[in-house]
Order: sequence, then C-alpha cells, then structure tokens
Amino acid sequence: MAKLLIVDDESDVREFARNFFKKRNIEVFVASGGRQALDIIAKENPNLILLDIRMEEMTGIEVLRELRKGSNSSSKVIMVSGVEDEETIKEAKALGVIGYVHKPFILEELEKIVLAQLNS
Repeated sequence: MAKLLIVDDESDVREFARNFFKKRNIEVFVASGGRQALDIIAKENPNLILLDIRMEEMTGIEVLRELRKGSNSSSKVIMVSGVEDEETIKEAKALGVIGYVHKPFILEELEKIVLAQLNS
C-alpha cells in the first residue's frame, strides 16, 4: 500500500486530506510540524510527502533540507502553500521537490497529482 505523509500546521487541512486519501486506499500519516514529520519519515519512509511551506516550528524548506541530508532522502515531496514566494519555490526546486500545490486545495487536482506520483 502506498504511504502518504501530510505535513501542515492547520488541523482541518490535515484531517480533511487524511480522510480524503484514506478513502482511496492510501496509508496516510499526518504531522503538525517539522520535527514530527521527520520522526514519521524516519519510521515510515513514505512514498510521497505533502509539505506545507509556512509552519511555526520549522519551515517546510528546513524540513526539506533535513530530509535530503538523511537516509530517507528518496521520498518524493510536493510543497504546499497559500502564499506565492518565488525565492522559496526556487529553493524548493533546487532541493528536488516534484511539484507545488496552492491552498486552498482543489481536491480533483490534488488527487490527480498525488495518485500520479504514487503510481509512478
């Protein structure tokens, strides 16, 4: 079964996305911040990570940097944000993200992107 990690500091976003993807037979993990996300990544090695850029404890870019240093650096990452920041997008791409999704989510688009990545 494919594993998806959703990292977002907004609980409603996490829970909504968790329920949505669980119904599609995907094993879903959620984290509210960067440290929790890195612990889950180390234990579960998810196939795909939806990673919010702006979080309080650690930014998504900081999480991505740590992830790329570790042994689980093969996980595919899609950055998620409600804010368009060209500099951040550029850095995320340099760190190997495979996509960028804007909030609020359009579920049909998010579903297509996630399923395409999990099935590739």
